[in-house]
Amino acid sequence: MSAVISVKNVTKRFREVTALDNVSVEFEAGKIHGVIGRNGSGKSVLFKCITGFMRPDSGEIFVNGAPVKPLRPAEIGIIIEHPGFISNLSGYTNLRYLAGIRRKISKEKIRETLRFVGLDPDEKKAVRKYSMGMRQRLGIAQAIMEDPPILIIDEPMNGLDKHGVSEVRELLKKLRDKGTTVLIASHFAGDIDELCDTVIEMEAGRMTRIL
Repeated sequence: MSAVISVKNVTKRFREVTALDNVSVEFEAGKIHGVIGRNGSGKSVLFKCITGFMRPDSGEIFVNGAPVKPLRPAEIGIIIEHPGFISNLSGYTNLRYLAGIRRKISKEKIRETLRFVGLDPDEKKAVRKYSMGMRQRLGIAQAIMEDPPILIIDEPMNGLDKHGVSEVRELLKKLRDKGTTVLIASHFAGDIDELCDTVIEMEAGRMTRIL
């Protein structure tokens, strides 16, 4: 199967710190790929370069064969920072407002997506009253509601209890079964051992192992 994401000799520096050091890697379509490493290993910077939010100093990145252009993200669902929601509104209302920006999907599509991630679209509870697991599922709903072929999530299990971790794992497996390519970053190898088809280990901006 051909690579849906190709990273070729990518380097990114911040003054004297090299966040990515000549990184080359390919990610196949329809799989869950884990990127593990300690905080500061370069995982988040790699993801931001793949999405086009950050420009490499050198090297190239291709998504579906097309070069990623700075500040023009490819069709990728992204959860790199904690999603920002209006805390006094329901999950459905938050997604409806966000969907209204691009006007690509219907209200029924929003409801369908909420049901897919295990949330009730008719729930009136404000987001501020959501559990951490519910917030994470709402964030995933936001990222996938326009059916992007690729989903990138940075530290999806942070702050979740065992039940929340189990819920998010099952949700990501469902996305893979639908054909979505999923990239996950974590600094806990145990979080993604069960989940990922491939695992890449990073340290100090370099890839150290591919499993």
